[in-house]
Amino acid sequence: MPILMTLPFRAATAHRLRGLVAASALCALLGAPAALAQGFKFSNQDNTADKEEAERAARVGALLSTPCRERIKSRKIMVLIGEERNGVVSASQAAFNPHFEAINQRLRKLGLATFTAEEIRKQIAQAEIDAYFKNNPDAALSASRRLAASYTLRGLITSSATVNPVLKVNQVAVGMQFVLTGADGKRISETQTRAQSYAGADASGMALTLINEQAEEAVARLYSDYCNQPEPPAPARKK
Repeated sequence: MPILMTLPFRAATAHRLRGLVAASALCALLGAPAALAQGFKFSNQDNTADKEEAERAARVGALLSTPCRERIKSRKIMVLIGEERNGVVSASQAAFNPHFEAINQRLRKLGLATFTAEEIRKQIAQAEIDAYFKNNPDAALSASRRLAASYTLRGLITSSATVNPVLKVNQVAVGMQFVLTGADGKRISETQTRAQSYAGADASGMALTLINEQAEEAVARLYSDYCNQPEPPAPARKK
């Protein structure tokens, strides 16, 4: 079953919101009598955000404590990133370098072996990557074999930007789905995350910020599932 992690507005988001809306306007929005009756304070939001951050850090720490056998860690992983907007998937890898690095660098810091973006672009045709993101299993196998990759991690980003009808500011919602498969196409791990934030004028920039915020827990989940898989068979010896 896929793991769904939903991240609410973070503490940093609460601070951004303060700059957008004066305290008096917020009280008017919530209803001043009700807010006073419930003892509403900005510090209440901060304490909640701190608690959620501590809980998230504990989850990440537990996942990263998973023992990982060296024979598994040394197998190469190919990371591919795509984005879906209005039902259309864009998978030009050159367009997703920041998103790719957000995941790839975290995997490498954990000691896992991955290909660079340049290695992937040199060895795999864009048409093959496009077919892969259209759930073509033959394209997936062909791409992994071309690089001699033992595993493929496919990341699909979905994002939507809207205007908050009350506060009249831009807000962005970002979703990420990562599926890790073996060279035989067998699914090893899947994780999904969701987050949203007020975006100011730069919705795309905030989307990347949210991706970086989500990446740590998503990668930790993938790492744990990856390391928990059965011992891979030893390579056949040449006669």
